[in-house]
Amino acid sequence: MRMASRHAVWMVVIALALTFLFFRSGFDFDYVIPKRFARLAAMLIGGVCIAWSSIVFQTITGNRILTPAIMGYEAVYLLLQSLAVLLMGTQSLVVLGANGNFFLSVLLMLCYSWAIHRWLFRDGRNNVYFLLLLGLVLTMVIGTFTQFVQLKVSPGEFSVLLGFSQASFGKAEPGQLLVSAILVVAVCVAALKTLPMLDALSLGRDQAVSLGVDYQRTVRLYLALIAVLVAISTSLLGPTAFMGIFVANTTYALARSFRHRITLPMGCAIAIGTFILAQLAVEHVFNYRTTVGILVNLVCGAWFLALMARTRGTA
Repeated sequence: MRMASRHAVWMVVIALALTFLFFRSGFDFDYVIPKRFARLAAMLIGGVCIAWSSIVFQTITGNRILTPAIMGYEAVYLLLQSLAVLLMGTQSLVVLGANGNFFLSVLLMLCYSWAIHRWLFRDGRNNVYFLLLLGLVLTMVIGTFTQFVQLKVSPGEFSVLLGFSQASFGKAEPGQLLVSAILVVAVCVAALKTLPMLDALSLGRDQAVSLGVDYQRTVRLYLALIAVLVAISTSLLGPTAFMGIFVANTTYALARSFRHRITLPMGCAIAIGTFILAQLAVEHVFNYRTTVGILVNLVCGAWFLALMARTRGTA
């Protein structure tokens, strides 16, 4: 993809961002625009997290229909919210507070990631596919236990849990956004220094090793970085389900390249633009009769089914 085309994509995203900030705002810089700017910041951070984690995860696994969601991070997040509501009721929102809930969610997901990586990669072992299988099984087990917990809460408390199960940009507090932005920048800087190794990994394990890449160390590094990004995006926005598959595969189609210095920025633009379009549609088309999470999951889920049908047709 030519440089001019990539710049055009970012220009579209900037235009969407300005539209979101100022359209029907009355240029109210005291309340409306600051609130919209906070939501836009959540979209930017969430978009970067989803794009980077999904594209890098697919590079490591060599599979274009897998995302970090298969590792069970979102299931752990929903389990935490369910247990908090079960034990403390709706008062959990007051006891923990928005910031307490955010930091506790990030910490729990990082501990979960550390535990499975520590167990699987001990003694020099490095079986990525067994890691994926374990993640899938844990997702199912944790999801089943979460459903059991949700059956024990009252209808009013369950409505609170529904709010946590859908992506939303209005939950983020300024303190959360600042900490998230710092962590995301740190992760991206660390990843940028090793992009050539990531390009080598996209060729496959054997080719990467023959090119001098320390495969085990590199995969463990990127899985750790992915865990940080997924923990941030899930705690900040909520579960996003099929968004990662949509962003990654749309990026490959538009960029026409698998070089990560091209696909990663392009993926960020697509993710951010998708979030902004969804929010604009919710506000100005559906008049808040639906949510961003439902709209994103519907569109991205339908796109995923179309991708699967196309893949099956060409097989």
